[in-house]
Amino acid sequence: MVKAIRLHQTGGPEVLELEHVEVGEPGPGQARVRHTYIAVNFIDIYFRTGAYPLPLPSGLGSDAVGVVEAVGPGVTDIKVGDRVGYLIGPQGAYSEARVMPAEVLIPLPDGVSDRTAATLMMKGMTVQYLFSQVYPLSGGETILYHAAAGGVGLIACQWARAMGVTMIGTVSTDEKAAIAKANGCTHTIVTSRENISQRVRELTEGKGVPVVYDSVGKDTLAASLDCLQPRGVLVSNGTSSGPVLVDTMMLAAKGSLWVTRPAMMHYIQPRAHMLDMADELFDHVLAGRIVSEPRQLFALAEAREAHRALESRATTGATVLVP
Repeated sequence: MVKAIRLHQTGGPEVLELEHVEVGEPGPGQARVRHTYIAVNFIDIYFRTGAYPLPLPSGLGSDAVGVVEAVGPGVTDIKVGDRVGYLIGPQGAYSEARVMPAEVLIPLPDGVSDRTAATLMMKGMTVQYLFSQVYPLSGGETILYHAAAGGVGLIACQWARAMGVTMIGTVSTDEKAAIAKANGCTHTIVTSRENISQRVRELTEGKGVPVVYDSVGKDTLAASLDCLQPRGVLVSNGTSSGPVLVDTMMLAAKGSLWVTRPAMMHYIQPRAHMLDMADELFDHVLAGRIVSEPRQLFALAEAREAHRALESRATTGATVLVP
């Protein structure tokens, strides 16, 4: 028996319950992982609230790191004792240990600690697919990135700096602006007192930007579109403020704009490609171009408090649970 967070109904943080569950032995193609750190991501809140459907009762979370305790028949590239992380697979990462499909496990290189890796599996791989696949950056571009002081945002700041990309990042407070700049964000816009599209036009001499990465959604949609150059691209990679509804005639009127809503699942497979993505991310970390540590740590039993902190926008950088 291990401790795990379970939910039997959707709703607020109070629906998260700490329970004892059976783990069992791994079957064919599976491995049992003993977690050392578990990442908390905004997508977990979408599942908890029912915004994303989830059969109940269920575990929660899809992003953790740990050590392989056992492997099932047919598993050849993962062995007992390996340090691994994962970001896709069935819900249930909020637990002390679990059985996972071995094909989703990513070996962690020497030089990248479990603590660091816990901030990188979902968040770092998100930046990889946004910057290298969804709208590939080559260096020299000026981009707008929303929520620049968040868990994904701080990695994006450093990645952009490493590529020679001028990043304009939105934040909610001056404190968060300072954190984003310290991590490589070139310019910040404090949304509580500055007009986003006006500042972007000022910073780009009226031209606007070729791409906006927007994980906020409804509250920033209009401003994001107003910041784009003709034929620019809005990458709508999250909806923390609510869903995005787009008028296609408006896209034409604003300059034949493009809008895409990418999902990690469609950019991370097959396994060989996922491992290549991880290699690119870890290369940045091992070279010191990306430095990432948890900024908020909670015990597994404090999952409710972790969700409350994340939803209230009281956090910066990555939040993790410690089993």
